[in-house]
Amino acid sequence: MIEVKDLNVDSLQCTITFVYEDQQTDSKILERLKSKKVFEGKSEQIFYRTTNDLNYEIFVGLGKYEELERNDFVNAIAKAMKQAEKLNVDNLGIYFIKVKELCTGATTKAIVEGVKLSGYKFSKYNKGKESYNPYVTILGAPKEKAGKMVEKIAEASNVIDGVILARDLVNEPANILYPETLAERAALVGKESGFEVEILDKNEIEKLGMKAFLEVAKGSIHEPKLIVMRYMGNPKNNEKIGLVGKGLTFDTGGYSLKPSTSMDTMKSDMGGAAAVIGTMQALAKNKVQKNVIAVVAACENAISGGSYKPGDIIGSMAGKNIEVLNTDAEGRLTLVDAITYIIEKENVEKIVDVATLTGAVLVALGTEITGVISNNDDFYDELLVAGKRSGEKFWRLPNDKCFKKLYKGDFAELKNTGGRNAGTITAGMFIEEFVQDKPWLHLDIAGTSWTDNGNDCTPKGGTGAPVKTLYELVVKHVCKHSK
Repeated sequence: MIEVKDLNVDSLQCTITFVYEDQQTDSKILERLKSKKVFEGKSEQIFYRTTNDLNYEIFVGLGKYEELERNDFVNAIAKAMKQAEKLNVDNLGIYFIKVKELCTGATTKAIVEGVKLSGYKFSKYNKGKESYNPYVTILGAPKEKAGKMVEKIAEASNVIDGVILARDLVNEPANILYPETLAERAALVGKESGFEVEILDKNEIEKLGMKAFLEVAKGSIHEPKLIVMRYMGNPKNNEKIGLVGKGLTFDTGGYSLKPSTSMDTMKSDMGGAAAVIGTMQALAKNKVQKNVIAVVAACENAISGGSYKPGDIIGSMAGKNIEVLNTDAEGRLTLVDAITYIIEKENVEKIVDVATLTGAVLVALGTEITGVISNNDDFYDELLVAGKRSGEKFWRLPNDKCFKKLYKGDFAELKNTGGRNAGTITAGMFIEEFVQDKPWLHLDIAGTSWTDNGNDCTPKGGTGAPVKTLYELVVKHVCKHSK
């Protein structure tokens, strides 16, 4: 639990104080530490001591005031929380501090993020790794802002819970989480959070003509599920935004088989699905006054005598024929049918698809920046604003018509891969062929949805990206109109 309160610090087991390297403080202890160069407030520097009451004081360096960015602050909070966890503290206070370019509300949300994400552990199958959830009080906050801060704590907590849900879904092994059980999880989340979930089975998917989706799914013993989530937060308004998440609960690569060293993390190939489910939970819990439809085409890409093969020509819900050159380029096939569905059956005005789509995006952008393809400058600009608010980073790649020749088919209208060159771009542009000129964003999260190294905010495994940004992208108009 996190709250804002003025109380006697003697009642707390620990206090956390943030210190700028280039600012003086009123604390004689801190000034003495600085003068002796024991603790100078430098970025990522941390120091703790025991007080006379046998409690703890943790000091965390933020570096120079002008250089501190939002994510640096979140990471500093997480580092302090990790230290408190090592000290077995379960009741602590965090002193509020001014952060450049962050208002009081944004600073409060950053504190919530650092506190909650630093304590996250996927401990379901490892009973010795329990999540760390101490009682936290924000101290020294502006009294006139206390009411607003309480609201921001509640909002941010629900958003970060959405991130944690996405992490949990990604971290589940594929023998536990497959299309049917993913659909069941989504239905449970909808029931608990307040949005409608409809699950379509194989027969219903066939009736819709989702041929590309079914081709990918047919090699697995687990039947596909189309998961449709509807949150109507503003029923007086007909405008609806659509979120489409790639839902490959496991991807072997099919007959274009992945090497074993690339397959052990393929339970994470439904990171896009996890992100949109987590976003829907956050929107519903915060009662955001927007209408959002989310669709996940959930399946496994497995190998059997019935699997689709390189050289096959397959159909799609949109009526376009596709030449299959690589069965490991399967995510785009499921996405295009889901996008056709969300346009033609759910009547959305804008579309964001989120997918762990290409290894090429890691080569281009690494693990901290999500690659973007878009057909609409204004919509992309809205994404950048949302990313600035969330702390998640994005980079737009070109979708120039010169790339179209790479994925034009020889024996069908399209082929499902454009080859090695510009792999992230051609994968996104292949999807663009099905968006029917709707404002559209394609987010390739293959690099950002999973981490092998981990840090104070994110242990090894699913990251929950980009739940925070999707949430901010949806609520932006509400914020604008409510001022």
